[in-house]
Amino acid sequence: MEVQQWCRSTDSGLQPAKIAQDVRSAKTQFMEDPMNFTSEELEELGFASIGRNVRVHRSALIYGADRVSIGDYSRIDCFSMLSAGADGIAIGQNVHLGAGAYLFGGGGRIELEDFSGLSSRVVIYTASDDYTDGYMTNPTVPAEFRKVESGAVRLSRHAIVGAGSVILPGVTLATGAAVGAMTCVRRDVEEFAIVAGRSSVGKVVGERKRLLLEFELQCRDQLDSRAA
Repeated sequence: MEVQQWCRSTDSGLQPAKIAQDVRSAKTQFMEDPMNFTSEELEELGFASIGRNVRVHRSALIYGADRVSIGDYSRIDCFSMLSAGADGIAIGQNVHLGAGAYLFGGGGRIELEDFSGLSSRVVIYTASDDYTDGYMTNPTVPAEFRKVESGAVRLSRHAIVGAGSVILPGVTLATGAAVGAMTCVRRDVEEFAIVAGRSSVGKVVGERKRLLLEFELQCRDQLDSRAA
């Protein structure tokens, strides 16, 4: 009854059957997954691009959505925040942002490539005050009294960051790099290296096996067959 009434109230140039089908689809998606935005709602947010089967929790905050792109099958969990600067935020395919992940893109581009991931409470900064030379800090202070370091941040394919870690401006995590929980990273991390600790980059404590590259091919084939 509700769908029929809504259809009768729309412009006569629209096709009621198609409208009813779209409304039923949106309602079904909401009922099955009420905590996340529906695909229609994601479109309305005005992202630069949005892929298939993307899940974004309703509590997530998105600033500068027109400069944010999200690839197929990616997921953004509750209480996360994306703040895109002029260079934007690019999230690839099958990327996961855990609860409370914060991305600050005001100082440069943030790029999370396919199959990369951030655990809960990870923070990525593209700008940071340098206070060691005696400059003032915080955004309420005029620029001439501050010294701000800026730089793009990139997580390459399969790079992962553990809970509570901080990634500072200019850092690149190479393919398969892994950062342990509660690590502050100021320098690049090499391919498949595992780093952990409280130093400026974390201590290399191991190396990931490359089997995941074979699994990636199988995973892509499986996802492509589902979409066909």
